Amino acid sequence: MNFYWPRFVKVFYRREPISSFILVVAAVDMVMGGVDGKWSLFSLGLMVALLGVGVRWWQSEKTKAIAVKQPPRRYLPPSGGTQRQPLPMLTKQHRR
Repeated sequence: MNFYWPRFVKVFYRREPISSFILVVAAVDMVMGGVDGKWSLFSLGLMVALLGVGVRWWQSEKTKAIAVKQPPRRYLPPSGGTQRQPLPMLTKQHRR
C-alpha cells in the first residue's frame, strides 16, 4: 500500500484540487475531534466533508454539461458525391 499511496494522492489532487483540499481539512478535523472526544469539532469536520463532496459533485456536473455539445455545422457539401465530374487532364500544348 505504501507504494500506491503517493500515486493515489497525486491523482486525487490533480483531478479536483479545491474539493480535495476541503476533504483533507475535514478529515483532519474529524480525526482530531473523534480522538479528543470533542464532538463539536467532529461534527464541524463532518459538515465540511459533506460540503467538499457537494463541491466535487457540482464540479463533475459542470464538466458533464460542457462535454455535451451540438454537432458541428458543415457549410460545404459532403465530398465524394456523384454529381461532381472529374477535372480534365492537364497536358502541355506547344504553340508554333
